[in-house]
Amino acid sequence: MLQDAIDLQFAEPQQVNTYQEKEMQKTLRYVNEHSPYYKKAFKESRVDVAFINTLEDLQNIPVTTKQDLQKYNMDFLCVPVNDIIDYVTTSGTLGDPVTFALTNRDLDRLATSEALSYTFFGCKQGEVVQQMATNDRRFMAGLACTLGGFKLGVGMIRVGNGIPELQWDTILRMKPTVCVCVPSFMIKLAEFARAHGIDYHCCSLKKAFCVGESIRNNDLTMNILGKKLQAIWPELQLYCNYASTEMQSSFMECECMCGAHHKPNLTIVEFLDENNRRVKENEQGEITITTLGVEGMPMVRFKTGDICYHFTEKCGCGRTSLRLGPIIGRLGQMIKYKGTTLYPSSLYDVLDNISEVKNYIVEVYTNTIGTDGIRILVGTTVPSDQTTKQIKDIFRSKIRVAPEIVYEPIELIAQKQMPSMSRKLIKFFDYRNQNTH
Repeated sequence: MLQDAIDLQFAEPQQVNTYQEKEMQKTLRYVNEHSPYYKKAFKESRVDVAFINTLEDLQNIPVTTKQDLQKYNMDFLCVPVNDIIDYVTTSGTLGDPVTFALTNRDLDRLATSEALSYTFFGCKQGEVVQQMATNDRRFMAGLACTLGGFKLGVGMIRVGNGIPELQWDTILRMKPTVCVCVPSFMIKLAEFARAHGIDYHCCSLKKAFCVGESIRNNDLTMNILGKKLQAIWPELQLYCNYASTEMQSSFMECECMCGAHHKPNLTIVEFLDENNRRVKENEQGEITITTLGVEGMPMVRFKTGDICYHFTEKCGCGRTSLRLGPIIGRLGQMIKYKGTTLYPSSLYDVLDNISEVKNYIVEVYTNTIGTDGIRILVGTTVPSDQTTKQIKDIFRSKIRVAPEIVYEPIELIAQKQMPSMSRKLIKFFDYRNQNTH
């Protein structure tokens, strides 16, 4: 299965289309028979899956939204409970977390997905990979990368997230060449090494499989976080991964670093506008996924909420699969502030480049006149009117508008960023229409 997936990356587009259409028809027949949700949705929409034969025909099927998943979560389940061997949940970035149930076959598919990811940037059987991402708390990404390593035949060191002392002890003793990591953690790891006399520039790590955070701008150049990490640790090559729990697979950069490659054996991907129409290559669209080969909880035309550009020209690596650009933002996190449309990432880019700002939280709320308001909680060692003016001036120069700035202790913001039940650092809180402010 893995070799077939590798071969499909280099196949001619018509061969890929033929493969996907055959697998799509299997998926549609399967969900129509086994999924309570899709059986009902197809009936209500008068969709006859027998007439959905081409990728273009998919547009005759209604989309599935995150709200559908939240409201009818277990109605998407296609197998008896006894067939489920793993439960995971989404991170709940755009609402309450959703449960996903995987069968043994689904876990094998997940392993194939991430084994393929490793091959994209030249990772080979016999290498040693240090897993620095969360493996517990019902999190799929850490599990996927671990299973992918097993399938490819690399040596996996399951350290998990955090604990710089343990990470460095493992690196120095076991000599991994690749790490699976959240990029911002690698900056902390380098700082720890510097503080404890560890020459990290000469350590064994050469490549980073980056999850959870973007390190590139829309034009594929490094963003602020990427530049910081490159400047601190230039020997470490950074490769971006985009994934969502709902599609139970991912997109991954190759060694050309010009967008994250699609895996056409695992998903059909569309890019849709707000009216669910497909966008052109030079237009930003919402990533919309139809899963292939999922047994437990397949998705048909699932709108991820993530907005990006995509590229279809053949990559320099020889792969013909389409590629994603960096995620511009999440549709549900779009902010309309004083006539300007923003995503949180544009605010982060400004804040991450101000040395006086040690940490922060972005809060969005509905103000007294019913429009979006932005309040930024800033942790700094130099809170003052002058610092506030400096921060606001930088915002105006970069994005034309300046949000409200409120100072809070650095330690308190750090606690808010990482609640006890959270698996990820949270920097964005959306209070709109909740009458919180």
